[in-house]
Amino acid sequence: MNLPFPRAITLLSMLVPLLTAVTLGSPDAVPPGNYGGEHVIMEVSKNGATFEFDCAHGETHAPLALDKQGNFQVAGTFTAEHGGPVRENEVRSPTPATYSGRVDAENLRLNVKVKDQQVGTFNLVRDAHPLLRKCR
Repeated sequence: MNLPFPRAITLLSMLVPLLTAVTLGSPDAVPPGNYGGEHVIMEVSKNGATFEFDCAHGETHAPLALDKQGNFQVAGTFTAEHGGPVRENEVRSPTPATYSGRVDAENLRLNVKVKDQQVGTFNLVRDAHPLLRKCR
């Protein structure tokens, strides 16, 4: 197929961004993968994220959508854990939580709030796997 040169350039200029987005993943969400930092490991999927803290765990069931500045905020749950033996019938109820933060290249800053209480702010790096000190 012979396209006139200007028309071919126009077609290519429309396809390159589309192919880049498909190849690199959507820049509209936190890229899937593992992020680690001191006292936290975060595993992001296209459908949400799971969090493992020293003495707690949490999850979200919605994508971590990014605004134009690289910020995200999503509702989820946070379940506190404790040290020592766990009773046979002990059930820890998850508490509503808000996970928010900012992505900047391979770095991610994570803020965790349970109800209106700040649990912590964490600095994570993509593909880092720190050792957690579980209190179980």
